[in-house]
Amino acid sequence: MAASRMDLDGRPIKPITICMIGAGGFIGSHLCEKLMSETPHKVLALDVYNDKIKHLLEPDSLPWAGRIQFHRLNIKHDSRLEGLIKMADLTINLAAICTPADYNTRPLDTIYSNFIDALPVKYCSENNKRLIHFSTCEVYGKTIQSFLPKDSPLRQDPAYYVLKEDVSPCIFGSIEKQRWSYACAKQLIERLIYAEGAENGLEFTIVRPFNWIGPRMDFIPGIDGPSEGVPRVLACFSNNLLRREPLKLVDGGQSQRTFVYIKDAIEAVLLMIENPGRANGHIFNVGNPNNEVTVRQLAEMMTKVYTKVSGESALETPTIDVSSKEFYGEGYDDSDKRIPDMTIINKQLGWNPKTSLWDLLESTLTYQHRTYAEAIKKSMAKPTSS
Repeated sequence: MAASRMDLDGRPIKPITICMIGAGGFIGSHLCEKLMSETPHKVLALDVYNDKIKHLLEPDSLPWAGRIQFHRLNIKHDSRLEGLIKMADLTINLAAICTPADYNTRPLDTIYSNFIDALPVKYCSENNKRLIHFSTCEVYGKTIQSFLPKDSPLRQDPAYYVLKEDVSPCIFGSIEKQRWSYACAKQLIERLIYAEGAENGLEFTIVRPFNWIGPRMDFIPGIDGPSEGVPRVLACFSNNLLRREPLKLVDGGQSQRTFVYIKDAIEAVLLMIENPGRANGHIFNVGNPNNEVTVRQLAEMMTKVYTKVSGESALETPTIDVSSKEFYGEGYDDSDKRIPDMTIINKQLGWNPKTSLWDLLESTLTYQHRTYAEAIKKSMAKPTSS
């Protein structure tokens, strides 16, 4: 397998060891699967939990046996971290608090987790190790378009709303809007990484994901996550659909988003891993500008798709509107629109997303229904059966 694999410049790809921080999460689990099934690379998988990668770890008979090792640790206070980074050729940092509900209710944890606990950056720089760091599309904040008058013809000009890695400004709300604690911390660590590259020669790539969705994303409250938890939009809506509850549209669901299938996005990450000469020193948007919808349109589409995959009829009132204060608490704010410019990643890595929004929702909701429907029915039946 290894001998026949070539990079984008026609050179043989050599097996490497990857230290993956946050390997047990949504993105990490899909990336580990890709690396095990399609490459010769070895993975040191670091996380507090391994539920989403157990299927890769348990059977010794699998063809990748011995190529993935799980290390249970919390990077904030574990002396093993630097040693594991030293053992690897590349570190991929996926660790983050990245759920909007937490930005308001846990702003200190959000800031500490996403910026101050920046040990992987320090260790990579001090030990001359390459780093792929996962940031967020939220670093862009609000678009210039959102500040233009409603009747301005400039609102139709992509220059005022399409987000470019090397041009677009990062515009956040006021300090009292604690929703921006995450974006601000993520932007600051990007600046730290960039400075390490400029001053100390750190080889880095920064990834800005634009709403990657697919199986194993987040959690379903009360089933494989806390009952009071509020996951991101796809898992929130999935939870409502599984429980036959109306989907809650925050502030009318008018925010616009683009969504990309996790399997498409992982293809982009593999290209970054195996083409360091093309990826080092770059920031990459990874999203699908063709899959743009309002959150309300997403809810309507998910309702239709779920009806198809579950065989259940839609509710008479499939959605309800709630205020952001009611849903997230005081201090919430939002970005209006997030459409990635794809010029840099297309030029450097030749990557383009393939999967339509309907198809990725069908794949994801089929998984959600198969995985959670029975467990939710049982949990909902408990109070009445006692």
